[in-house]
Amino acid sequence: MNAPVATRFTPLWPRLRQAAALVAGLLGLCGLSGCGYTDSRAAHRAQMTMIGMNSTDVQSCVGIPDKTKKISDTVQIFEYSRTLNIPSTNDSTLIPLQSVVNLTETTLGGAGKTCVADIRLENDRVTEVHYSGDDDEMIGTDGVCSIVTRGCVRQPVASMRHVKTGVFSPVSAFHSPRLDTQPAAATPAPANTK
Repeated sequence: MNAPVATRFTPLWPRLRQAAALVAGLLGLCGLSGCGYTDSRAAHRAQMTMIGMNSTDVQSCVGIPDKTKKISDTVQIFEYSRTLNIPSTNDSTLIPLQSVVNLTETTLGGAGKTCVADIRLENDRVTEVHYSGDDDEMIGTDGVCSIVTRGCVRQPVASMRHVKTGVFSPVSAFHSPRLDTQPAAATPAPANTK
């Protein structure tokens, strides 16, 4: 009983090292998944703040669209497609980190890498921002899409709407914001032919 502390715990050192490595790996994964939460909030915040922006401001903070589609004289769609570069980790003999990451992504989901953002403009003003693709991260939805709209959220332009920030803001990481319904574009009545 009077043996030094180091002598009493010597047989436990390998297990303590393994437990410490596991805890460090889990903390690292928790840190990475937290990024998914903030990315999702940023992407959903952009869906609210970009409403009302003019096309020049959209192109100045998001960039030149990959595709454009003119629906009518007053309606057009800007489409942006972005892919997230995710570096892979190497397994070591001590900690199989890549295996843990793969198992976590398989179990919890959220290994998205691609976002397609469609921005609808009517009369040269943004009316809707929609996301599609494999764009979910570990926590939250549409997190990968923050790479498309990040420039607008970080450095707002004059034509953007102000949206309250903070914990009690209307922005969620888990679903797109609910916006007021947009008025339908006026379509001409068909000519009456007899």
